[in-house]
Amino acid sequence: MTRILLTGASRGIGAAAKTALAERGAKVIGQATHSAADDMVAADFAEPPAPQQLWEDALAQYGGEVDVLVNNAGLFQANPLSGSDIAWLDGWEDTMRINLTASAQLSRFAVKHWLERRVSGRIVHVASRAGHRGDSPDHWHYAASKGGMLAMHKTIARAYAKDGIFSFAITPGFTDTAMADDYLESRGGAGLLADIPLGRVAEPEEIAKMIAWCALDAPPSMTGATLDANGASYVR
Repeated sequence: MTRILLTGASRGIGAAAKTALAERGAKVIGQATHSAADDMVAADFAEPPAPQQLWEDALAQYGGEVDVLVNNAGLFQANPLSGSDIAWLDGWEDTMRINLTASAQLSRFAVKHWLERRVSGRIVHVASRAGHRGDSPDHWHYAASKGGMLAMHKTIARAYAKDGIFSFAITPGFTDTAMADDYLESRGGAGLLADIPLGRVAEPEEIAKMIAWCALDAPPSMTGATLDANGASYVR
């Protein structure tokens, strides 16, 4: 049975991924900022010690072994240039801490874990189209955090493929979640769909299928790849 640690598992893409992975027979421990569910662990990534505590909790629950890490947790909040200097800086640092630094900490723990045991492992990074094409003037921080995640993903793939440690990234565009709904409304609502040739935003279940495939099925030769899922709104 594949043992998976999935962050941001309480809603949206994360909740759909948790279901998809469980349906494939994987054992999934999900992270949420606040959680009371038996198969979820509460960890607030705004707090620097939280990723390490989460990793240790997952190891304890899994008997000392984790096979796959899925970095999905994310913060998406507007950070307008017109705000005060300290408010803008706080918004930047909060987003980096949750979206990038926590993912980096967990990825480091996972890579060290697999190297020490001389076993194979997989990391799936849920980034964003924004990491490629940028985002709105109020979301410099979000785009930068996801661009950083993609650079980290490529580095991990190149550094540890020889050790059987594989890294995959997924870059959704707009997805039908509460987070995306807030963004669509801030950018003019349904009119923004004109920029998506598919004519609709992605469903969380679509992204979840991609996560499950990367976690369980993707061939090793695909390590380092980034899979786009944006309805052809950004093609590379």
